[in-house]
Amino acid sequence: MAGSASALAVPIVSTPPLPSLPDFSGSAVKAAPIKGATGSPQNPFLANTPFSNIHNDSWMTDAYKIAGPLGKNPAATSGTGSPAICSALVFNKQGKILTVCPSRFAPPQARVIDPNTLETLSTYNLPQAADLPGTVPYQNFSGGGYFYLDQKGHIVVATKTNHLNILSVDPATNQISLLKDYDLTSVIDPASERISSALPDFEGRIWFVGKQHGDIGILNTKTGAIKSMSLGEEIENSFAVGKNAVYIASDKSMYAFGATRKGSPHVIWKKKYRNSGITKPGQADAGTGTTPTVLKGGYVSITDNADPMNVVVYRTGEKLRGKKRVVCEVPVFKKGASATENSLMGTGRSLIAENNYGYTSPFDVGGSDVVSKPGFARVDIRKDGKGCKKIWTNYTEAAPSVVPKLSTKTGLIYTYTRPKDPSGAQPYYWTAIKFKNGKTAWNKLAGTGGLFNNNYAGLALGPNKRAYLGVIGGIVSLRDN
Repeated sequence: MAGSASALAVPIVSTPPLPSLPDFSGSAVKAAPIKGATGSPQNPFLANTPFSNIHNDSWMTDAYKIAGPLGKNPAATSGTGSPAICSALVFNKQGKILTVCPSRFAPPQARVIDPNTLETLSTYNLPQAADLPGTVPYQNFSGGGYFYLDQKGHIVVATKTNHLNILSVDPATNQISLLKDYDLTSVIDPASERISSALPDFEGRIWFVGKQHGDIGILNTKTGAIKSMSLGEEIENSFAVGKNAVYIASDKSMYAFGATRKGSPHVIWKKKYRNSGITKPGQADAGTGTTPTVLKGGYVSITDNADPMNVVVYRTGEKLRGKKRVVCEVPVFKKGASATENSLMGTGRSLIAENNYGYTSPFDVGGSDVVSKPGFARVDIRKDGKGCKKIWTNYTEAAPSVVPKLSTKTGLIYTYTRPKDPSGAQPYYWTAIKFKNGKTAWNKLAGTGGLFNNNYAGLALGPNKRAYLGVIGGIVSLRDN
C-alpha cells in the first residue's frame, strides 16, 4: 500500500539529562586517501557501487570511494519518522534516500526520503506476518533489514511472508509501486523459516537465504524456476557475491557456493570456524556476527565466535594447490569482551573490525552505564599471503551496534558511538577514526536518549558528502559547514 503525502521532518527531541561531555571534540582533518584502495567489481544486476545495499557492494566491503565529513564545523541534524528502524540507506540516481524500515509495531515500510530536509516523501507498506517463536524483536532483520537496489533502480526486498517484492520508484513523483511479486514459499515455509537476505549473482540469478534452518535458494527470474537446499544451520546475516562464487557464513561454518547447470545451489568448499558455543551479548546467535567480506587477491573474511574473537581470512579458490584454506586467525579485543554483529570493512589487504560486545537491545543501553565494550581493530593480510598482522587497536571508542563505514577518499572510518557520561546522560556521537593509525579524529554529538539509538542500522555516506543513519526516532545526518 502506497502513501502519497510527505511527512514533515521535525527534529528528533533529545531527552535529559544533557551530556556533560563536549558537543564536539578532536579537530577537523585533511583528507588522506588510502593508497592501494580497492573495491568490488561492479555487479551488473546491482545499482552502481556504493549505493546498492547496506554493505555497499557485491563484496560487502562497507567501503566508499566517495568522501564523507571531515569535521569542519560539523552540523548534526535529524528528522522524525514513523516508529521503525531504517536499517539500510541507499541512494537512487536522483539523489533521494531509499530505505526499508522494519518495525516491531507496524508492517515493514519502504520509504523515499529527501536527503537535505530528511522529509519522508512517500511510503509503501510491505506484507506483515507474526514473528516466529523465539524471535528476539530487536535482533530481527527479516522483512527489509537487508534489501538491495538493482541496476534499474528498483527496490528488491524479501518480505516477512517469504515473497520477493520488486518495487518501482517514480523519479518524478517519488511514488513507490509494486512491480513484481515472486512467491518463494514453495521452498521457504513461512511457518518455520524467514528469508533474511537476497542478492543477485553476476549472471542475474537471485540468491536468498533462510535464517532458522539455513535454507539456500536460487530464483531464475527469466523462467521463474526456484531451486534450494538446506544446511540445517542458522544463517543470521547477509552474504557476499563474487564473480565465481557466493560466500555464506552459517553459525557453524564458512561456505563458498556455486550454481549447477540446472540452477541449484551446491557447496564448492566448506570450513568450520572456532566457536565458543556462546551467544555473547552483542550477538544475535552463537556464531559469526559478520556478513562475509571479499577482498582482491582471492580472499574472503569473517569473524569467528572464539574468545577472544578472531578475524579469519580464507582463500577463495576451489583448488588451492598445496595452500591451506585458512590464511590467518587473528585475535581482536579482550578475552571475555569480544564480539561483533557487523560486517568487516575491507579495502586492499586491510580489514577493520568493530567490537559490539555487551549490546543486546535499545533497553539495555541506559542510565550512566555503557554496556558495550570499546574497540576497533585493523588487520592486514601480508603481501605474500602468508598470514596476517594486527596493525592497530583503538580501545577509546565504544560503538554499540552500528554498521560502520570506511571512506577510502578521506581515509576515515565513520561510526556511531555511545560513551559513558558522568552526568548520567545517554549521548550518541558521530565519530571518525583514522584508517592509518586507528586514532580518533573527532566526535560530534548527534543527540541524547533512546530515540537516537540506531539498533544495528547501517551508517551511509551520500553523494552529497553527508553521513546518514537510521535511528529509533527517525534519521540523523551529519555534514561539514
